[in-house]
Amino acid sequence: MKVSLMLLGLIAFVFLLQIMVPGFTEALYFNPQQPNAWMFVTSVFLHGGFAHILFNGYALFMFGPLLEQKLGQEKFLMFFLAAGIVGNLLYYATILAGIIPPTPALGASGAIYGILGALAILMPDLVLLFFGVIPLRIGVMAIAWIILEFVGSFNPYSGIGSAAHLGGLLFGLAYAKFVFTPPRSAYPLRYRSY
Repeated sequence: MKVSLMLLGLIAFVFLLQIMVPGFTEALYFNPQQPNAWMFVTSVFLHGGFAHILFNGYALFMFGPLLEQKLGQEKFLMFFLAAGIVGNLLYYATILAGIIPPTPALGASGAIYGILGALAILMPDLVLLFFGVIPLRIGVMAIAWIILEFVGSFNPYSGIGSAAHLGGLLFGLAYAKFVFTPPRSAYPLRYRSY
């Protein structure tokens, strides 16, 4: 089974627990006033409502398998977690710098933006609909996302963790550009002299 689909199932299961178990969300979301190491990971699997989980779930369903095919299952899982953690770290950095107030955060958006960032490098001709209507290549959209999320990182009233989005996106771009190496074929070409 694809890791991206397993992650999607886990996120859905965790969301059900959020709905049914009082205090579950508060125990695992990223609380900048009482940060714990595990919250940098657990908050990635939590969501703040149906619209939030539907958007992230749809993006993971659409784009996760594309990147997973490029990276392989194990690397994709590590990538997803790392992008989410980097997103949380940048979000936390904006709080420590006094840019935004210490508001708790949750969601897989940092990891999702990481996937989109990596795809912008690895599949630059992929066309997406910007704001759902304007067809643009993913590389152009990545530039727009960087600008929008950078500006959004300085808005303490947006209710969106733009710095987490930006952190995941930059991680994805950097990973695909500087770290990723395509897996070697199991059946390398052999040449015969004649």
